[in-house]
Amino acid sequence: MKKFLSLAIFSMAAFAGVQAQNVQVHYDLGKTMYDDLNSRPALTTTVEMFKPDSWGSTFLFTDIDYKNDGTVGAYWEIAREFNLTKNKQWAAHVEYNGGVGTGELPEGYYGNRYQHAFLAGGAWNWANSDFSKTFSVQLMYKYYFKNGHTGARPFSGFQLTEVWGLQLAKGLCSFNGFCDLWYDPNCNGKLILLSEPQFWVNMNKLKGMDKVNLSLGTEVEISNNFVWNNKAQHNKFYAIPTIAAKWTF
Repeated sequence: MKKFLSLAIFSMAAFAGVQAQNVQVHYDLGKTMYDDLNSRPALTTTVEMFKPDSWGSTFLFTDIDYKNDGTVGAYWEIAREFNLTKNKQWAAHVEYNGGVGTGELPEGYYGNRYQHAFLAGGAWNWANSDFSKTFSVQLMYKYYFKNGHTGARPFSGFQLTEVWGLQLAKGLCSFNGFCDLWYDPNCNGKLILLSEPQFWVNMNKLKGMDKVNLSLGTEVEISNNFVWNNKAQHNKFYAIPTIAAKWTF
């Protein structure tokens, strides 16, 4: 799971000035669908937070992966935007990505996911009048730091990110997600694609359940050159769904 936000909420909140926090639990079906992913953790929890202020907004999330005997890895991102225009459509964007693994997975399993990175660039955010449709584009310079655990060397590149959000059936259903494309000299074609669309049914839109902030749904991790398999390779295409629940505070 990676900034799947509720990033729909992120771009919406950038306009509306609201705060958003949620906790997600995802049961990953990758190990049941692909023979070369049988060491993939089956359970991931995600905590997300968004907070606007007079200068812009801050967004962060943390993923924690689990196997039968406990935690095997954690990853987090924190992003800060500074408004450049009064309508908040244009913003300067800075971001940090990083994490750590326990070593219980195949060598290289998380690849450069745990090679810490700094990103900086610009963002354009859009929303319709009632915020039922949102869209954001970010173009950033990306610098990977040296990874002392894997010996990976530092390098520079770029990342293009698109984020969308769509409210359906008067808010009963939500379709949101992101798509990242970035440069990595260590994979086939030197480009990595990662998209994680999510579909949620929001229980608080049902009659008599307005105080139940639970959402049930799914996420599909669509990737090329991102997911590491049991052979410590990451040069394949995968589409991996989850069964998920989310509580919004």
